[in-house]
Amino acid sequence: MICDIFNKLCEHRVVSILRGVPSETLEPVLDALCKGGVYAVEITMNTDHGLDMIERAKKHVGGRMMIGAGTVLDAQTARLCILAGADFLLSPVLAPDMIALCNQYDKLAVPGIFTPTEALQARRLGALMIKVFPVGSVGPQYIRDLLGPLGQLSLMPVGGVTLENAADFFKAGAAAIGVGSCLVSGALAAKHDFDEITRRAKAFQEAAGPRA
Repeated sequence: MICDIFNKLCEHRVVSILRGVPSETLEPVLDALCKGGVYAVEITMNTDHGLDMIERAKKHVGGRMMIGAGTVLDAQTARLCILAGADFLLSPVLAPDMIALCNQYDKLAVPGIFTPTEALQARRLGALMIKVFPVGSVGPQYIRDLLGPLGQLSLMPVGGVTLENAADFFKAGAAAIGVGSCLVSGALAAKHDFDEITRRAKAFQEAAGPRA
């Protein structure tokens, strides 16, 4: 099952990170993303009512979208996210206990790294996909540099991915990208500008292109 989740994430390619999005706007935000062709979402644990939002997302679009939990720092939080229905879990850090618990429950762990040593350690701990965070200061070339000696890794750049550089990250070898406020921001959701979310989703999917 972990491999199935991994393969779907690689197929979808764009993960929309929902941080600070008002809880009451969740369902129309998810519908807007689906309308724009983005079928993977990460609901962060530092968003109010994050666990409840994961449960609601699974009920609303579970058959259409992959639902992830973000900012998962430890095994205790990971377990709660899995019980809420998360398909995959992401962390900004390399948290071995989170990876182990995800593997135990057959869910995909996406730990955060920044160095080659951390990247290899994450893979040895069983992570099939690895989040490179934050990439804003290093850019797409850093993904290419990491994959030079570590071509067996599947990398997801996060933290600084924009519409202007998304295509370059894929050209550098990224398996998927995580996009925050450039796709969905709390302010945009609060204004109920769901058409703009759909427009941005379409633009990011176009930048991602088809899976190689």
